[in-house]
Amino acid sequence: MNIHFICIGQRMPSWVQEGYGEYAKRMPSECALRLVEIALGRRGKGADIARALRDEGERMLAAIPKGCQILALDVKGKSWDTEQLSGQMAEWMADGRDLALLVGGPEGLSDTCLQQANGRWSLSALTMPHPLVRVVVAEQLYRALSLLRNHPYHRA
Repeated sequence: MNIHFICIGQRMPSWVQEGYGEYAKRMPSECALRLVEIALGRRGKGADIARALRDEGERMLAAIPKGCQILALDVKGKSWDTEQLSGQMAEWMADGRDLALLVGGPEGLSDTCLQQANGRWSLSALTMPHPLVRVVVAEQLYRALSLLRNHPYHRA
């Protein structure tokens, strides 16, 4: 199973690239984490935010490979502890399809993305900066997989 991590935003700070990269490279090839960056729509004075959000959503959906199960990262989604996420990971892997994880920009995901998603995952009730989400998701996916494989990384 490939995990297509589709995120709004490019040109991340080096700490984000290094943190994400560290956990992405630890993922085994049979569960590879692949980052797809989608350019942020125009923001600023006089910008049409609703239109930018729609455009971002269309570009995100176009980046999803055919046949993927789609999971939207959304504050209103399900919150899992590590063991529950590990169980979800086992289900996704058993499903046989690739997984697309969608992370929106400053205003979140478009309604179209949320409607197309097969489910929603909430990392926390807290609001996190989107660059940090990349690192947290990569680490949590690695942790969930290490738990499934009885690797000593996860110690609870």
